[in-house]
Amino acid sequence: MLIAGLLLDQLVLAKEALQSPRLSALAQQIKEENPVNLDEFWQEVAKFGTPLVESIDGDPEHVLVTFLYPGDDNVHNVVIFIDRGLWGDIPSNRMERLLETDIWFRTYRFRQDARFTYSLSVNDPLTSLTGIKDTVEWLERTANLRLDPLNPHRFPSYPRPVSVVELPGALPQPWIAKRPGIPQGLVKAHKIKSLILDNERSLWIYTPPQYGRNKNRFGVLVLFDGPAYKDWVPTPTILDNLIAEKRIPPLIAVLVSHPSPKARNQELTCSEPFTRFLVEELFPWLRQNYRMSSDPSCHVVGGSSNGGLGAAYAAFRHPEIFGNVLSQSGAFMYSPPGDHAPEWLIRQFQSTPTLPIRFHLDFGLMEDHPADGSIPNIVVTNRHFRDVLLSKDYWVHYQEFNGGHEYINWRGTLADGLMALLGFESRH
Repeated sequence: MLIAGLLLDQLVLAKEALQSPRLSALAQQIKEENPVNLDEFWQEVAKFGTPLVESIDGDPEHVLVTFLYPGDDNVHNVVIFIDRGLWGDIPSNRMERLLETDIWFRTYRFRQDARFTYSLSVNDPLTSLTGIKDTVEWLERTANLRLDPLNPHRFPSYPRPVSVVELPGALPQPWIAKRPGIPQGLVKAHKIKSLILDNERSLWIYTPPQYGRNKNRFGVLVLFDGPAYKDWVPTPTILDNLIAEKRIPPLIAVLVSHPSPKARNQELTCSEPFTRFLVEELFPWLRQNYRMSSDPSCHVVGGSSNGGLGAAYAAFRHPEIFGNVLSQSGAFMYSPPGDHAPEWLIRQFQSTPTLPIRFHLDFGLMEDHPADGSIPNIVVTNRHFRDVLLSKDYWVHYQEFNGGHEYINWRGTLADGLMALLGFESRH
């Protein structure tokens, strides 16, 4: 592809005035070598994939990350939907066109340990996403989102796959892949009806390889959003690996689904009926069908987002059942209808005597939105919850990662939380 040369000062980069050295050099080449063949540039991009990652002189902690898209004359805009505190901020995430080429781009500055996902929207309608709460409306507005065609790294997500960025310093996730020769536990699907909730849901029960070889009783891990923790977070594989390496004792895992998105939001937001279901229906059923321990210090309840909130609430109400909470980006800003002060559950922990519960809290530094103080965000509330728990002499394992509100990060920190709460080293 040949283009005419234009003045270098027409090169407009991101609003932060960040400049990709590679694109700056290309613009200079366009200026000096009119015309320039861009096929070599796109071949290089295809070979190494996108986004383009470049070092910053004098700043070893950060890198420049440049997203690229090959757009012809039918492309009018390209928007990056990226969970870095700017998701849905259309003006801050629109790509620029490099001179009169087919190169669309946008450059960001990231700390070199970031891990996150993103999607592209070509010829986006540019309407605001602020205030969209209805699922159907949200799906319609985001129907144009697509994978980055130049990035081979992808992650399955709802409602469509997303592209992945994992920078060189991102936290390792050594437990998520199947390992040859590792004994595998068994996963069995069940259905359970609830008289308390008047509904039915699916369960997936993981039993460790040791389950059939002895008569021991096992600790229990209960995780909400069961399908996500079965597939997007490969919990059975993680448990197989941790157990084989003797990082945690063998345990039973119960992956609990929810009948609908509406039911999920009701059940996981400090719901007394759902907590009664766990204690009065689910656990008696487990005791009848599985060899589970009666020791609450061997039981972990966990989840992500509202799931982390619901887990902490279940333990708060029933520490005699749940001695450990594993919260991943817990939505602790929540308060029930009619209570206009934020962080209802944090206030309950602050105002009551200390309970026999151990905590793992993790969250992503890119979960700092909204940052205008309109409501406390994930970063603010989780740090506050940590401080409250420590002030009350709770045992807390706390972890921050450089990423967003998504399972690609939680699949790594799940293992960290389990080792902290149940690991042999943490218990001695």
